[in-house]
Amino acid sequence: MSLDPGLLEILACPEDKGPLYYFQNEEILYNNRLGRTYSIRENIPVLIIEEAETLSQQDRERLDQIISQEKLSPTFEAVDD
Repeated sequence: MSLDPGLLEILACPEDKGPLYYFQNEEILYNNRLGRTYSIRENIPVLIIEEAETLSQQDRERLDQIISQEKLSPTFEAVDD
């Protein structure tokens, strides 16, 4: 089951407030700036900093490659100040 598109539009990283990438098959939200993932449990994003997983460089590269290959869009477009 996928997350509601309306919810995805407003999801942001709780630490840096930036956009996330949604990986439906892996049930995670990925912050490529910090190299962290947030799990999705029972269709509910767990956006708790202490529960985020910090990824290895290899895992980051794998997710970044998927983003590039599948042309995934972030949850929202970041606005420069």
